[in-house]
Amino acid sequence: MLKVKVLLVGPCESGKSVLANFVSESIEGIGSYVPTQGVRILEYEKPNLNGSSKGAGCRFELWDCSGDQKFETCWPALMKDSHGVVIIFNPELPSHLKEIEMWYSCFVQQQPLLDSQCLLVAHHKPGHAGDTENLSLASPLNKLKLIHSNLEEDPEDVRMEFVKYFRSIINLLNESRDREEMSIIS
Repeated sequence: MLKVKVLLVGPCESGKSVLANFVSESIEGIGSYVPTQGVRILEYEKPNLNGSSKGAGCRFELWDCSGDQKFETCWPALMKDSHGVVIIFNPELPSHLKEIEMWYSCFVQQQPLLDSQCLLVAHHKPGHAGDTENLSLASPLNKLKLIHSNLEEDPEDVRMEFVKYFRSIINLLNESRDREEMSIIS
């Protein structure tokens, strides 16, 4: 079974834990806001997501990383062996738009990840519709895949976008493994 490690990062109170719980179908910590201390790892299996005959599915580790920069000394350990990064932010907070540049720089650019291994999520909190069309992102963030999540209005759309993202990570891992196997053979 293929094992995939994906980091969920972003500013404090952006909705990382809510989305981690939603995607992994966990009920842990549902309710009032409790800041994540360091990191919280959610593991779950998805059968038939692999898309190839190799393996019977995929085991995901979602690393729900604290948005508090006091844990910055832990970031290199969190990044080790990660296959993808989801940057989550609240588009209604201008400070988050600035902060996500730092998260991108630290978690995507400083490790050997492609932009296709990164997903930007503008997470809309309950009761806030927000302007989903006119979100201007600085370069290089404007080159990343951006989805809007509103778990009140379109939870299945959000789930499908995560499934697409996970499939793209799995395809990259399968291609990399195939190249490695071919190099060993030849």
